[in-house]
Amino acid sequence: MTNAGADLCGPHRQKVGDNGAARVYLCPMRFSDGFLDEIRQRLPISQVVGEHVIWDKRKSQPQRGDMWACCPFHGEKTPSFHADDRKGIYHCFGCGVTGDHFRFLTEKAGMSFPEAVEKLAGMAGVPMPARDEREEQRQEARRSLHDVMELATQYFEAGLSHNIGARARGYLHERGVSAAAQTRFRIGYAPDSANGLKEHLAANGVTAQEMVDAGLVVVREEQPLPYDRFRNRVMFPITDFRGKVIAFGGRALSADVPAKYLNSPETELFHKRMTLYNGQSAREAARAGKPVIVVEGYLDVISAVMAGFEGTVAPLGTALTEEHLQLLWRMSEMPILCFDGDGAGQRAAARAAELVLPQLAPGRSIRIATLPEGQDPDDLIKAEGRAAFADVIERARSLSDVIWSLETEGGIVPETPEARAALEARLRARANAIGDASVKRHYMQAFDEKLAAFFAPIRPSRFEGRRDGGRGQGRNFAAGGRASPRVVVSDTLRNSRLVKPGKAAEATPREAAILMTLVNHPQLAESRLESLASLDLASPAARALLGALLDLVTRDHDIAAEALRAALGARGFGAAIERMHDVLARQGVWQSSAEIADPDAEIGLRHALALHYKSVELNKALKAAELALGDDPSEETFERLRDIQNQITTVDGTEALIEGFGSLSGRATRSF
Repeated sequence: MTNAGADLCGPHRQKVGDNGAARVYLCPMRFSDGFLDEIRQRLPISQVVGEHVIWDKRKSQPQRGDMWACCPFHGEKTPSFHADDRKGIYHCFGCGVTGDHFRFLTEKAGMSFPEAVEKLAGMAGVPMPARDEREEQRQEARRSLHDVMELATQYFEAGLSHNIGARARGYLHERGVSAAAQTRFRIGYAPDSANGLKEHLAANGVTAQEMVDAGLVVVREEQPLPYDRFRNRVMFPITDFRGKVIAFGGRALSADVPAKYLNSPETELFHKRMTLYNGQSAREAARAGKPVIVVEGYLDVISAVMAGFEGTVAPLGTALTEEHLQLLWRMSEMPILCFDGDGAGQRAAARAAELVLPQLAPGRSIRIATLPEGQDPDDLIKAEGRAAFADVIERARSLSDVIWSLETEGGIVPETPEARAALEARLRARANAIGDASVKRHYMQAFDEKLAAFFAPIRPSRFEGRRDGGRGQGRNFAAGGRASPRVVVSDTLRNSRLVKPGKAAEATPREAAILMTLVNHPQLAESRLESLASLDLASPAARALLGALLDLVTRDHDIAAEALRAALGARGFGAAIERMHDVLARQGVWQSSAEIADPDAEIGLRHALALHYKSVELNKALKAAELALGDDPSEETFERLRDIQNQITTVDGTEALIEGFGSLSGRATRSF
């Protein structure tokens, strides 16, 4: 894709005349990244593309900037060309072409890049910048530094493959970095020499000042001669969003050095607050629909990318910044921040929440994934494989849920009105930090709903009723009749490996009833999209199917059952749907089948969802009771555990006896 940088100056060829001859168009100036980004942000790409295509009215959703048409680059009858105003890109799922505003005009309209910029600037109402000779000189200097960094990269790559790099290759082998990964990320080795790189660059015509400006050598007052900054280190090249090397990160192979990891200093090319490791590849992956995941280190990124998570990035030697957030949101509306499950990871998540809240906007937020305690992504993928990391990402929580967990850590309901008021005040302060009024209002509403449920009394156990003669409704009583705080299972506890339920390979019968009803009656999903999106399913297979189903229904609100089933089959869910159908058929559950009348199917869905929600809440309470029994193995806590177990048994054995159920479908039976 054409972008800002060296591609924007120099000769551009444009065919003119009938004889097909080409003339050279010399770009009179260089366009900054900020100028080009302003055009992209002001001008919907659908407006640019719309001059050359006819949008498909049935498939397009203009209010969401989600537009479809037959591809202008190849002949087709079914619209497979997509323009996404939110991401500012187009992509054809038929021929594979993709690009931004500028590339569309250069490839479709045959314009030179400067001509495309001038046309789009006029459409966007952005004035063309005046020529700045000093800025052009700085841009020329940057181009020279890019050449210097490329020479250094090749030098380090050669060092890794040479005999001198044997120890570095051994380290990479121990860390599980394959040869393919080393090649993809251009990993190298800086020899243990003060002058090796300096002499190599000098031999290739690089001046001493250029070496300093690129951050490759160090000059100190007490030492008259400059020396190599990186020595005896495994080298990780850092690129900008055009794929050009702008800096390095070096991992020491000696234990006695002050810094295990050493990054390039700030230079004309490298500003760490505005750079993400693997940023270019992640942006391309995001355009292909892959999630954008933020981890901590180079090896975490490499492991995740090689495991198929190509949208993984990492900040460089600094905590996440506002500039990083803006870069992430240009790639994805909902990037996922990945933190360790220990105390340090939770503190990092809290800092990230404080940073993100003021920047929130409609449709623009983050999710937070929590790793098992003591493991980073590299450790987890090496030990348990891709599926384990995929499960962590799939369980990522919304920002509002994370803030709730942080403020109600431990799940203990405050006993006094003052403590409850303090919790409410903290949550309101969090919401008030949000700059966008609409998002702030919805956060306030979400926190109010959570508080109402959190402070609501729960029914006493049978043991409590015997101990206090029925006087203790809404409270739990420990030994001696002393009141104890009610335990509510937090998100952190629920996601803990100590208490979370084992992952079922297949959907449970109740999950199958819910999913098959939605597959066969997709219109029932339309009115409950939000609640279904947050549905807590035990089976990864069920969660994956539900996610795909909601995605398809959201894209086409009028999708028919046959089309939905075909689309799910195309995504690889055909076998899972057939297995769920067989399970329900064997158990005599008919209310979810395709031929059932919609009102009966909706009643069955409501009942299945009600049972599911009740079962999920009881299982959460069961886990909390099991933990309480471990801390306090008394008769009271044991009786509480038995009471919850009995309630679960009751729910699992419940049948729906609903008056008139099934009458519209010609059924006499009432049992679900």
